[in-house]
Amino acid sequence: MRFIPLILTIALVWALNHRWGSVPAFGMLLSPQHGFWQQAERASIKKEVGLSFKELSGPVEVWLDERMVPHVFAENENDVYFVQGYLHAKDRLWQMELQTYAAAGRLCEVLGPRMLTYDRRQRRLGMVSSAEKTVAAIAKDPASKAQGDAYTAGVNAYIHRLRDRDLPLEYKLLGYRPEPWTNLKTALLLKYMSYDLAYNNTDLEATNARRLFTASEFDQMYPDFSDTLDPIIPKGTVFPAPSFVPVAPSDSVLHATDAFFRFKEDKPDPDNGSNNWAVSGSKTKSGAVILCNDPHLGLSLPSLWYEMQLHTPSFNAYGASLPGAPGIIIGFNDHMGWAVTNGSEDVLDYYRMDFRNGRTEYLFNGAYRKADLHVEEIKIKGEAPFMDTVAYTVWGPVMYDNTFMDSTGKQGFLAVRWKAHDESNELRTFSLLNHAKNYEDYLEALKHYTCPAQNFIYAGKDGNIAIWHNGQYPARWKDQGKFVMPGSDSTYAWQGYIPQAENPHIFNPAQGFVSSANQRPTDSTYPYRLVGEYDLFRGKRANERLREMSSITPEDMMKLQNDNMNLFAVTAIPLLARFLDPVALSAPQKEQFKTIAAWDGQANPDSKAATIFNLWIDELQKDIWDDELGIDSITLEIPLQRTTVLWLLKDSSMRFVDNVRTPAVRETLSDIVLQSFKAAADSAAALDAAGNLAIGKWRGTDIRHLTRSLPALSRMSLNTGGGTHILNATKKTHGPSWRMVVELGPTTKAYGIYPGGQSGNPGSAFYDNMVDDWVAGKYYSLHIYDKAKEPEGLRGKIFFVANK
Repeated sequence: MRFIPLILTIALVWALNHRWGSVPAFGMLLSPQHGFWQQAERASIKKEVGLSFKELSGPVEVWLDERMVPHVFAENENDVYFVQGYLHAKDRLWQMELQTYAAAGRLCEVLGPRMLTYDRRQRRLGMVSSAEKTVAAIAKDPASKAQGDAYTAGVNAYIHRLRDRDLPLEYKLLGYRPEPWTNLKTALLLKYMSYDLAYNNTDLEATNARRLFTASEFDQMYPDFSDTLDPIIPKGTVFPAPSFVPVAPSDSVLHATDAFFRFKEDKPDPDNGSNNWAVSGSKTKSGAVILCNDPHLGLSLPSLWYEMQLHTPSFNAYGASLPGAPGIIIGFNDHMGWAVTNGSEDVLDYYRMDFRNGRTEYLFNGAYRKADLHVEEIKIKGEAPFMDTVAYTVWGPVMYDNTFMDSTGKQGFLAVRWKAHDESNELRTFSLLNHAKNYEDYLEALKHYTCPAQNFIYAGKDGNIAIWHNGQYPARWKDQGKFVMPGSDSTYAWQGYIPQAENPHIFNPAQGFVSSANQRPTDSTYPYRLVGEYDLFRGKRANERLREMSSITPEDMMKLQNDNMNLFAVTAIPLLARFLDPVALSAPQKEQFKTIAAWDGQANPDSKAATIFNLWIDELQKDIWDDELGIDSITLEIPLQRTTVLWLLKDSSMRFVDNVRTPAVRETLSDIVLQSFKAAADSAAALDAAGNLAIGKWRGTDIRHLTRSLPALSRMSLNTGGGTHILNATKKTHGPSWRMVVELGPTTKAYGIYPGGQSGNPGSAFYDNMVDDWVAGKYYSLHIYDKAKEPEGLRGKIFFVANK
């Protein structure tokens, strides 16, 4: 009997270290020597740590400040990138690798078969082949190649020293080990950002909608050019005549298809965007230029960004870096600062292909061509691999066919042409910005940037400010790329690009500031067609406030980044109230109407009216559009909220107000507004009774762990305000991922925060230590250290030395 405990212990150890189907092995997770017990970190660390590496050419010193932000001092650039790679891996290795798995379509390897559709889609989008082209482009530029190689070597130096006990917790939870890092993984991460920011297209939805509605109706539902309100380049700016004019095919109208498209695309958040602005010294209290940026992206733990200072004799840059890539992505140096927002253009088109002999040959310009067939082996945790064959055409990979998302085989073969498929080297742009000393250096950096398109702001200690709507945009003829195009005819190809020098831009405008908030870049006088989904109200609010303000301080800019005014609501509510008869409301509904009628438009966390408005506009959208567009079996897109409201302002009796499901009654806008408000008010009353009507309670914000399935490693139900159409663009799982305010005077003063912490380890005090201050709208001083003047209060130092 005394041997039973021993036998049970041996059996348990064996069981926990073997997989059972898709269930991970938990032995490493629960092991006292190697498991999650090892993840706990003290808030205090060793004051000094020494490390030696043969890859280094000289000593590198890292100072860790009170928030564990590393300040890296090296004598040459390869060493600074090596140490940056090491530190990224030390604090964020699992995050870095998971994001590259997501980009490459490899999530099934660690998360199991539930990710198969996602992985197939990523493979069929051509993410890996596109990243391979980026690696080739990087290899052609000696400086970029050296930067990437040094960074990769630093990541691998950390991986090679990892013991099982030191593996990040998620590796133990999921039962796998990290791979060696490569330059391809860095390129995959850059392509993943392109996917997140430049995958906005509605070709399938528009093609279906055009078959359901007349041309006039379609153009009103999905307008090419809505009222710009306040574009990035001020109205009235004179643009030169275009140097390139695309020629439309003789037949450029919508081509009929054999069937409605029914593909359900999994797209990034349409609100992926940002705010940025810079004000000249003529409008600031100090007389120095102030630069601001807050990119709006999905919120997660570990956080997207990693704060750093990189210092060498040739540059000294500070800001937000991207774990997995070298350099500073958003930030400033000793001479200038740069800030980015999403350009929002559609740079992805679908082409309907005619194949024969399965997927081996396709028709192009009157003859059949051989398709390049790529066999993708998708490894699946706990199961046999899935083999998927992807056909590559002259346009790009076939995304959808009768083997993927089309069991009927009636929707045809759709190839995808995407700007991110092309060879590019965005690393060079950011490296040049890290080194830039003036506006001319900034211009040189932008010449190398193609995708995802961004609005790049320059703000210099020379007093200059500028903004460029920058990227490589197809020069389109009217309606090109709006609908699925015939893939058998080369006349439907992109004929060229808008010359980079003719991209919308402005330098030292008379208004004393430059800004962007993902609105349309120009008014209608710009000679090229820019097609995309643009915000209207954030940019208008920013520009209104910036025009009004004077003697601006960094604190004023912090308040503006946290501004909760909803100009869309301010526009919509008077219209809707005109068509609402309060007499028809019940007593509880009247109380809800009083709340919203008295609202000042501020979507603060405690605002109940903000929630009522959001409920109301959602109900209004459903009541107007669901009868015509609520067809679950085909791919359609409901017109945007702003399109609905702006249309109703011009035509309150437009035909879509009528509910076609009630043929005996023709509903008026008054009927629909009353119906939608009653539904919203009843929902609001129930929320109010439960104490959850304030927007910070009703919606709030969840910062989820990257797995999306570990609430204990997340920060849920945060009491936030803001939302869509608002400068503080915080939503349920999305919002300002980094807030930065920089005053570029003789002595730089900088402030910033992001919703997380430097460490990716849930057992660290620096995993989510900044979240509460981010919710409260607070900022930290960003320390720009000089190695010659060691400050007090350092949390620790790491000495890297060359081991030859």
